[in-house]
Amino acid sequence: MRAVVIRRTGGPEVLEVEEVEAPVPGAGEVVVEVAAAGLNFIDTYQRSGLYPVAVPFTPGLEAAGTVRSTGPGVSDLTEGDRVAFCSSLGAYAERALVPAADLVPVPDDVSSDTAAASMVQGLTAVYLATSTYPLEAGASCLVHAGAGGVGLLLIQIAKRLGATVYTTVGSDEKAEIARAAGADHVIAYRREDFAERVREIGGDRPLDVVYDGVGKATVPAGLGLLRRFGLMVAFGNASGAVDPVDPLVLTANGSLFFTRPTLFDHVAERETLLAKSEQLFAWIADGLDVRIGGRYRLEDAADAHRAIESRATTGKILIDP
Repeated sequence: MRAVVIRRTGGPEVLEVEEVEAPVPGAGEVVVEVAAAGLNFIDTYQRSGLYPVAVPFTPGLEAAGTVRSTGPGVSDLTEGDRVAFCSSLGAYAERALVPAADLVPVPDDVSSDTAAASMVQGLTAVYLATSTYPLEAGASCLVHAGAGGVGLLLIQIAKRLGATVYTTVGSDEKAEIARAAGADHVIAYRREDFAERVREIGGDRPLDVVYDGVGKATVPAGLGLLRRFGLMVAFGNASGAVDPVDPLVLTANGSLFFTRPTLFDHVAERETLLAKSEQLFAWIADGLDVRIGGRYRLEDAADAHRAIESRATTGKILIDP
């Protein structure tokens, strides 16, 4: 079968398609015929070596497809079942070997493309808005990269929960996309200082929480926008890893809280994975819009990585095996 293989860390050029042996499921494992894989920033971090992974490996933590075969001890899945996953390496391939415990059933009213496009970013948006800082009516939040995959879903979920949403985007086109998702205040960060603009709109320190997947370029200024006891949620590194934060900076800005969460901790227990997936799919069935911004073949995975790293994408990028 065909798969993308990384034999050394580095730039997008290290992504190579190879013919590899088809996987055979062992105890508790399932072979999934991949319908589509989702592209995520963590794929670029693992490819570059920022997040170390032993080489060689096939990248991609997220995909949807159908069960092709099961190993001993798997009793709740059978050939042909539609499933998705978000925490097992190997998605950039025609077939993926996945622990049964990492798979969730995909409802009939959710397509495989939508499931592949929503597992990592959708579950991230769910845990950010319902667990890391549970939003409610009257809350005020800033969502960076509002036209990106997580951003678009997080804006929609935040509005469903009654929050006021500020967001930053990089172009007029992305601004329209974020407004269509429901953002109350859209800030074009290339033309104006986002922190100054937030203060112009909301006054001094108007935010309860900042959801920051950009990282190095935006976290420091975001700290000055939080109310007393506000929360900075640094969940990604799109502009580079965040510089170390002196705890006294949190003190000076109003006894702030700072967290660096990961999806994997929030879905570590199977019951939590299933519960959050059920919530996500229920919202999708109720109209949560999962925007697919582009598709790339396995052979063009390097171009997909270049696109997401340049921040030129909107919505979710899929890799088609």
